[in-house]
Amino acid sequence: MTETEYEGLPRDKIPWDPKIDHNKCTTCGKCVKFCHMNAFKTKTLNDKTTIIVNPNKCVVFCRGCENICPQKAISHPDKKETRKIIDKLHNN
Repeated sequence: MTETEYEGLPRDKIPWDPKIDHNKCTTCGKCVKFCHMNAFKTKTLNDKTTIIVNPNKCVVFCRGCENICPQKAISHPDKKETRKIIDKLHNN
């Protein structure tokens, strides 16, 4: 499942993807379990860490993972700035 368009625009042109602060992240997995778009994954190499598998799977303007993270380790771009970019793309 992937959101390929938003308001008729290609999703990959809209900069709305989560960022993980790995200094705060405890790899609790709440974001992985919460996100129905499967944007996150827990990966184990030398240590266990949560990664963003595909930023374009993140639903534009959804902040559910950010809100559910107990460590406040997830952030998204500014909504107003993202809206400006979307409006500019519509006008081009």
